[in-house]
Formats: sequence, C-alpha cells, structure tokens
Amino acid sequence: MLQQFFILCSGADSSILKTCSNGEQNKYAGIGATIFFTAIMAFIASSYALYTVFGSMYTSISFGVIWGLIIFNLDRFIVSTIKKRDHFKTEFLQAIPRIILAVIIAIVISKPLEVKIFEKEINQVLLEQKNELSLANQQQILQQYTPEIVTLEKNTAQLKNEIIIKEKETNALYNIYITEAEGTAGTNLLGKGPVYEEKREKHDASLTELQQLKQKNNQKIARIETQITTLKKEYNNNVINSQPIIDGFDGLMARINALNKLPWLPSFFIFLLFLAIETAPIIAKLIAPKGEYDWKLKEQENTIKTWITQKVNQRNQVLETDTILNHRVYSEIQEEEDVYAYKKKKAQELLKRQADAFHDMQMKQI
Repeated sequence: MLQQFFILCSGADSSILKTCSNGEQNKYAGIGATIFFTAIMAFIASSYALYTVFGSMYTSISFGVIWGLIIFNLDRFIVSTIKKRDHFKTEFLQAIPRIILAVIIAIVISKPLEVKIFEKEINQVLLEQKNELSLANQQQILQQYTPEIVTLEKNTAQLKNEIIIKEKETNALYNIYITEAEGTAGTNLLGKGPVYEEKREKHDASLTELQQLKQKNNQKIARIETQITTLKKEYNNNVINSQPIIDGFDGLMARINALNKLPWLPSFFIFLLFLAIETAPIIAKLIAPKGEYDWKLKEQENTIKTWITQKVNQRNQVLETDTILNHRVYSEIQEEEDVYAYKKKKAQELLKRQADAFHDMQMKQI
C-alpha cells in the first residue's frame, strides 16, 4: 500500500511498473518518497514563513498546504517528464530546465527553514537593529523640536539675564547710598544728608523697577517653560507612538536580511542539503542505466507511435484514392452531351431572369 502510494508520487505509469521486477518498483517508490517528503518540508517552511507574516496559525497552515501541493505537483512533473534516451548528452540537455527549476524550489524551501533554525541569532541581530532604529528615530523626532526649544530657552535666559543686570544695578545703588550715610564715599560726611536722600531715592526707584521687572519676566518665563514642557511631552508621545512600529520590525523580509548578516557558511550548507534533496530524483534518473520500466515504456510509446503513423498513412491513401476516383468521374461527366445541354438551358434561364430584373429596376427609377 505504501509502496503504491510512493509510486503514484513518482509520476511513473503504475500499470507498466506492475509488470516489472520488485527492484524496479522499489527504485520508483524511493523517487516518489523523496518527492513526497520534499513537499512535506515545503509545507513546513511555507507555513512558518506565512506565520511570520500573518500571525495566524490557521491561515498559515491553509496556505502551507496549498504551497506544499504546488511543490509536490512540480516535483512530480519534473521527474515524470525526464525519460531515458540513448545518449546521456540528450538526457542532460533535457534535464537542464528541470534542474534550474529544482534549484529555485530548493531556495524557496530552504530559506524559511534557515530563518527558523537560526532564530536566536536572528533575534539578536534584530535587537541590535531595533536599538539603532530607536536611537535614530529619537534623534530624528528631536530635530523637529530642538530649534523651537532652543529658541525658547534663549528667551528664558535673556529674561533671567535682564533681572540679574537690574539686580546688579540696584545693589550698586544700595552700596552708594549706604557708603554715603557712613561717610566712606561720596561727600565723605557722616549722616543722612540731602545727598544721601537723593541716592536713597534712586535706589528705591531702581528697587521698584526691579520688582516690576521680576514680576513681568517671571510671568514670561513661566509661559515659556510651559511651552517647553508641552513640546517635550509631544516629543515623548511621538517617540512612544512610533516605538511599536520599530518593535514590529521582525517580519519575514527583516529576518531574511538579518540572516544575511550572519556567517554564510552554515546557511549555505543547509541550502546544499535541500538542493541535494530536490535534485536527487532528477540526478538518480540521469545516472541510472535504462531499466525494465524504461524499455517497456519506450516499447509502449513506439507501439502507439507506429499505430498513429499507420492511421495517418491510411487516411492519406484513402484521400489520394478518393481524389483519383472523383477526377475520373467528373472527367467522364464532362464529355456527356445531356449534361451539357441541361446546364446550358439552366444558364440561359438564369441570364433571362437577371436581364428582366435589371429592366424592372431601371423602369422604377424613371
């Protein structure tokens, strides 16, 4: 039962194989088993690859089954269309397109499985890439807010500097009127005279201006700091909102690119393994000598070809004979006077009717 199933997978003619030896049947059962298990590997590979895309097990398995059947049908077609010829060169030229197709199938099958096999190493590469993308994303978003924040901070520093300058002026006036009262500067007269009063008034006026300036600038500084805080919140929100996109940077294409950053040798050997599996049935049929099945298949094909050739020749002979007979019949009829007179009579009647019809049409137009 299992052998018959694998023979069916090989694409061989089971009716011919039944008349062959057990060794011949086992050979094609082995080819069919290779095709079957290659389709199973294609199903697993495509299911995993599609799971990384859709994230749904049912969807991935459904498409995986379809893809496995496609690969199974292609492999079965490739092997079944390779037939043993009398010359190896002819067989090899016949197999070249099929080998190329087998290489493509091997690449398609092996790549998702490589991604799964090296999953941990790929995750490490993706983590590094995500960190780089996060830093680059933060820097890019920061560039959008930096000019405005810098301008606002400069305005804040300028307002604070105005207060500092005014405080220095007020403190200087304070020292002037104090030293005037102590008699250590100015008029050098001890006591609170008219000059002291004048300098005290200047200090008091400057102190009032300082308080007003502080109140005014502090209000401006508070508004500016509120704007800076709002901008920083917007920056943080943009960073947080864009982070899930970076965290989701682990699709199939990203993983394949990450796989290409790993050492190529292990991945290459896995590809060679699948290439060997995929091309094994083709190579086996190329290097194997003509077997009992090949001879019987060729005999059946030659029998059908001979029968068709005979049918074509028979039809050609029937056509040729019928043509000769028709030519003789019509040649004899051509010489009979009765037929000539009958056709002449009918031609005269036709010409008369055409003349009458033309005359009637002309009379209607007058």
